[in-house]
Amino acid sequence: MTVKEKILQYILKKKNANKDRLEEISKETTSYNEFKRQLVESNFIDEEEILLILSKELKIPFLDLKKYKVPMNNRDLLPQEAAFKYRVIPLCRMGDVLTLVTANPLDVIANDDIKIITSSEKIDLVLSREEDISKVLGTLYKTVDDITKSLDEQEESFDIEEVGENKEDLESLISESKRPPIVRALDLIVYNALKKRASDIHVEPYEDKLLVKYRIDGVLIEDFSFPKRNQAAVIARLKIISNLDITDSRLPQDGRFKVKFENREIDFRVSSLPTNFGEKFVLRVLDKESLSIGLKKLGFSARPLELFEQSIRAPFGIILVTGPTGSGKSTTLYSIINQINTPEKNIITIEEPVEYHVEGITQIQVNSEIGLTFASGLRSVLRQSPDIIMVGEIRDGETSDIAIKASLTGEIILSTLHTNSAVGAITRLRDMGTESFLLASSLVALTAQRLVRTLCPRCREKYTIEEHLIDTLGIREFCKAHGGIKEFYRAKGCSNCNQTGYKGRVAILEIISIDEHIKEMIIEERPEAEIVEYAKKHRGFNTLQEDGLIKCMEGTTSIEEVIRVTSE
Repeated sequence: MTVKEKILQYILKKKNANKDRLEEISKETTSYNEFKRQLVESNFIDEEEILLILSKELKIPFLDLKKYKVPMNNRDLLPQEAAFKYRVIPLCRMGDVLTLVTANPLDVIANDDIKIITSSEKIDLVLSREEDISKVLGTLYKTVDDITKSLDEQEESFDIEEVGENKEDLESLISESKRPPIVRALDLIVYNALKKRASDIHVEPYEDKLLVKYRIDGVLIEDFSFPKRNQAAVIARLKIISNLDITDSRLPQDGRFKVKFENREIDFRVSSLPTNFGEKFVLRVLDKESLSIGLKKLGFSARPLELFEQSIRAPFGIILVTGPTGSGKSTTLYSIINQINTPEKNIITIEEPVEYHVEGITQIQVNSEIGLTFASGLRSVLRQSPDIIMVGEIRDGETSDIAIKASLTGEIILSTLHTNSAVGAITRLRDMGTESFLLASSLVALTAQRLVRTLCPRCREKYTIEEHLIDTLGIREFCKAHGGIKEFYRAKGCSNCNQTGYKGRVAILEIISIDEHIKEMIIEERPEAEIVEYAKKHRGFNTLQEDGLIKCMEGTTSIEEVIRVTSE
């Protein structure tokens, strides 16, 4: 009996539980964390009970962290990035054995990675609650005290006077937010984000602190925290530099600011959101110089790149880039525009919001409050005699209908769509009410993409994959198709990559270039699987996973990273 079944058996035996709902949760959830979360949120069982079941079944001791003080020098046993990534606390080390506190003892990948990072022969585990682990991580690693050491070389202490949480004196609050310690602290948050190549900064209020996190290579990492008493001043400072309404904390707001860093100008897009414990902020880093000029700089594999470049030479039609939020769709579209942006072309974009300001093109920002939607904006743009139109996202049938008809009258339309695969865009557009014959006439190329972390070039290591893992990972057919290959690269960890084994990200891509036969299949509404099978045989189509595995062979990324991204 599996651990999952043991937990369900315990609930059914000890609790007055809805059996049908339990079976539904069991079928819906594929990961242990999601399974546990849904059980706890549905009030079937609390987390400690689950951990005690695991403790008994797996013979792993349970530790109440509230009653145990973790020594501060334990931080030296495990790098901060790994501790926050896998939500574990280094408890002690005896020889080559490292003992970790975790809430998820079933995460085998985490244990293997930490073995490599810490050069340990064995990982022993102790169980504890997620909430308690988060609190200890926040105190064990960086706190506001660590920030002060990096602020400057002055001897003055980072001692901020208390700012009342319900302070009504606005002038006093503004004055407090402009005091040197607050200004320097915010400057350091931004500076650290740029030095660490973060794509986002999260400033999150909690009951007892204000937490700062960085998203680096797609992974969110806790960095340090402010005492709760400083929250009002920090938030006021953020609002002032972002040109937000400092008096309004009840509604979401959007703003921007710019900084100069290493002789270049970098934009920050700021979004605020009211929460139970104050306003949460997300600062998106928008570095114009990181925009690749043309598709070749994006790191696409040879065949997808060739198909993409053929597609953008089409005289008219629609090119769709699909994928979830944060998969690099906008960067790909901007790269296409940069590649084809010449003075004789009238290029217009409709975006929400405008992320990068590009010289030589007309950019329009959607504003639904005044009736400027993607659909209404697109209608107006068509009267401006455009050659190329970029629509930030096709969200509804009206936008889809206008875009399709515009592409048939001589324009190139570039846009994004939220689907999991390239061929899935056909079904999605049909669901929006677009006729199949119009899709067949207008579509030029359908693409899907994801971002995978790239292996650190200094410490990546070559290895031969074990035979049983080839079937477990589902890559047997790929290995056969590439001469029975078994050698790949994996992450190790060094000072260059902060012991993570990864540095930077690259796109993996699948692209279906539409030909006459595929058009006929679209009109006949043939199943997606048939279109994919034909594209593989006759159009050079590789799936996202296959394209990722090619990058694994080249040493660009790891199999674990490709499986993680393509199985989401």
